[in-house]
Amino acid sequence: MVSKAVALSRGSSALLISGIFLSLTWAARAQPPVPCQAPLQWEGRTVEYDHSSGRNTRATVSYDSPNQRLRILEEKKRFIPCKKFFEYIYLYKDAVMFQIEQVTKLCSKIALSEPWDPYDIPDNSTYEDQYYIGGPGDQIMVQEWSDRKPARKLETWVGVYTVKDCYPVQETYTKNYSVTTSTRFFDLSLGISDPSVFIPPSTCQTAQPEKMIYAC
Repeated sequence: MVSKAVALSRGSSALLISGIFLSLTWAARAQPPVPCQAPLQWEGRTVEYDHSSGRNTRATVSYDSPNQRLRILEEKKRFIPCKKFFEYIYLYKDAVMFQIEQVTKLCSKIALSEPWDPYDIPDNSTYEDQYYIGGPGDQIMVQEWSDRKPARKLETWVGVYTVKDCYPVQETYTKNYSVTTSTRFFDLSLGISDPSVFIPPSTCQTAQPEKMIYAC
């Protein structure tokens, strides 16, 4: 027969182990989330909404973070009289952007003054929220991050990324307390299927220095 002292000792040990386990579990849960690592190369589609002009731009995108390259091809969803559609090739290491009119292949070469801004979550970002997109049986968990800091009440960037695989879902930028652009991402696939999309066409050898406008 096991003595009461031994039984109590075993019971105390079990309670102690259980308490330590619960403490470690709660400690793990209490750890603040850290930004996930977004894919470095992908292709997909985007919709960018300019809140100042009310204009939506749908495009297919090729994204190459290691080489700091971005190619945007505007989609022609419907016929719009006197409307131009463009292809944009951003080469940030060369600090230059090429704008190509899709029909005539006319090309503009514009110097880039802004630095490369990858589609990812910066390490110093502030965790805002975690939630599901969709409904029962068809949900994706995402996290929302921003550049909000304690000394500044309003954020200028908010990014929503999937918890699994860290794909971008939406990014919103603000400037001077007004929303400038919101971009939604979808139909993403990893890798670059055709690296030649980052090579400007031959018409860009005699490119004009002024940016072309959308109206005819």
